[in-house]
Amino acid sequence: MKEEILINATSREVRAAVLDNGVVQELLVERVSRSGLLGNIYKGRVSRVLPGMQAAFIDIGLQRTAFLHASDIRNPNGQEGIAPLNQPDIRKLLREGDELLVQVLKEPLGDKGARLSTAITIPSRYLVMLPQRPGTGVSSRIEDADERKRLKQVVESFMPDATHGFILRTAAEGATEEALSADMDFLLRLWSMIRDATLNKTAPCLVHADLPLPVRVIRDLMNRQIERVLVDSRECLASLQEFTRNFMPEFASVIELYEGRRPIFDLYSIDDEINRALDKKVELKSGGYLIIEQTEAMTTIDVNTGGYVGHSTLEDTIFRTNLEAAAAVARQLRLRNLGGIIIIDFIDMQTDTHRRQVMEALETALMADHSRNQISHVSPLGLVEMTRKRTRESLEHTLCEQCPACNGRGHVKTAETVCYEIFREILRQHRQFPFGELVVLAHDDVVELMLDEESGSLAELEELTGRPIRLQAQPMVAQDSFDVVPM
Repeated sequence: MKEEILINATSREVRAAVLDNGVVQELLVERVSRSGLLGNIYKGRVSRVLPGMQAAFIDIGLQRTAFLHASDIRNPNGQEGIAPLNQPDIRKLLREGDELLVQVLKEPLGDKGARLSTAITIPSRYLVMLPQRPGTGVSSRIEDADERKRLKQVVESFMPDATHGFILRTAAEGATEEALSADMDFLLRLWSMIRDATLNKTAPCLVHADLPLPVRVIRDLMNRQIERVLVDSRECLASLQEFTRNFMPEFASVIELYEGRRPIFDLYSIDDEINRALDKKVELKSGGYLIIEQTEAMTTIDVNTGGYVGHSTLEDTIFRTNLEAAAAVARQLRLRNLGGIIIIDFIDMQTDTHRRQVMEALETALMADHSRNQISHVSPLGLVEMTRKRTRESLEHTLCEQCPACNGRGHVKTAETVCYEIFREILRQHRQFPFGELVVLAHDDVVELMLDEESGSLAELEELTGRPIRLQAQPMVAQDSFDVVPM
């Protein structure tokens, strides 16, 4: 297995791609105009308390106020995320005008502001610090019991007191005592700086911003399976080398400058992969395909056999298509950064063994995903329901905007439909006021239809109104846009 990270950095945009044997598994994009907020720490001011929602709007200095739910507020006893029935009234925790330290849990999505938490977490390479929340935890991805015990003992031996807590990240597996100690010292110094900045600044303001995208990629995604990191910017390379020298010296030699004449993303046709990731249809090697529909409420994925006819029975054809689709679905979720509720409609299978194997294949493929996910059992309707943690915009929402022609519907009216709407508008104007003639401004296809198949109907309208109707093609307008102008 050969894993690589390619980083394309310009002054206005940074793109990073994670590849496995030349196949893109994950894409991350950050632009100056829409820099990421996830993990940023702000000193905010409560602008409004909503008892009916057990939440509050917090002004953190952004265009839209951010959202803080009661479950994300640390209670006086130091707990957070308490079950709704046990939560105290939000009015007992916050009042309008209160100032508090908050961290962005979710980026602004669509028309929604950022989601916040008062339970601050500060990540580094091996550890995540939990300020003023004592305790030690170990990532569930570290499965070796002896290693888990060793890591916990090492961290607890370094902790100066029981004021703060620490979580050992997956990358900490096999880390030396010196590396863990250095990580903890860095986090303690950083928290001291954040605390001092909080006291000296006036809300609303940014107190601490997370690292830029290239450094975050190295910090969060770098592991021993990554054979090389290629960067096409000397400035970006220098910042990555400085970071690795200070915190990840074992990976310093892996980061290289790309000086090829071709753009770095042309090496593995990554731009083509990005364009395919914006399409609804995903082709499978067997001839089957997926249809991915992303809406505000959820994402639906439909599996189809397409041109794959198999070699034996229908059940075997369906089973093999679903197995291939399970791996493809897991990859597309990472590639497109799809989150929230996800419904997968696999092709109906008759045997329990096949259904179980497809579910196991999906769970195995999702193990490589860095975002937390949860899969439920197959529903009575044969659908697989799952959730994937959504912390930032999907690839589609990052790179695209709503279609101005269809206003996000995903379709436009046919030329025939528009033609009949024009006829009704002509009749409406004829009954309301007199005119000398009518000029119809419409798309080429609509005008062509009115002059061809609907020419008889157009002649009847001219006879009924007693006035000439002149057609004028407008090639640059949307097909369902038209205007009827009396002269």
